[in-house]
Amino acid sequence: MFPERLRALRHGQNITLEQLATDLNKQYPGPAEKANTSSQIGNWERGVRTPSYVEVRKLAEYFDVTMDYLSGKADHDEYDLSKLFLSGKQLTFNHKVLTSEDRYELFQLMDGYLHGKNRRTTHPDNDQQEELDLGLDENKK
Repeated sequence: MFPERLRALRHGQNITLEQLATDLNKQYPGPAEKANTSSQIGNWERGVRTPSYVEVRKLAEYFDVTMDYLSGKADHDEYDLSKLFLSGKQLTFNHKVLTSEDRYELFQLMDGYLHGKNRRTTHPDNDQQEELDLGLDENKK
């Protein structure tokens, strides 16, 4: 499961083996860390070699997924969008970088939608039509 997930994450972000090795080496420099190579990562993706715990942790942090997801223990990786919007990571939508103002506005829109969703009810005559309960008394209209 690990080789497939690693390959899918890398391909999903259009990252080459060389780029991933370079990025990991920049993200985790130091004498205690052994430099990653593209052939090493390729061996992990092919299932020829198994990475150490430290390497799996580095990959999970790099791709912003859990180690359980990477190892196949979890079927899907759940991520709280509010944390993503509040993180310092660059976000894009349709290949356009979102500014901090865009991120804030989108966060507010989603938050408002989800809070309002609790107050909407489905009209009994039409399953598709929703109405919003504004808290107005029918007799006062």
